[in-house]
Amino acid sequence: MTKYRESKAELTSKTYNRNEIEAPTENIYEALSIIAKRSQQINLDIKKELHEKLEEFATHNDSLEEIFENKEQIEVSRFYERLPKPHAMAVEEWLKNKIYSRHTEEPKS
Repeated sequence: MTKYRESKAELTSKTYNRNEIEAPTENIYEALSIIAKRSQQINLDIKKELHEKLEEFATHNDSLEEIFENKEQIEVSRFYERLPKPHAMAVEEWLKNKIYSRHTEEPKS
């Protein structure tokens, strides 16, 4: 997860140059498809880590203590809320050529 913490992706909306995005593939739809798949991977990674961290705070018994707010849990949640969105991280990786993509060929019969 440390790589996502260090992401320099924009936290706000940004307009990207279409030519820069489609340059590696020469096809905007293919580029967006690759970016979308990477965005889903990033989202799953972040979600998995968040659930693991929040599981540390989980209590598995019914008591009044569960009602009170857990400050550490709130801080963890706020940290993840402040991270750039997965699609912004995926676009950043794409523009910096950090995403590897290839065409798979269908087996010839």
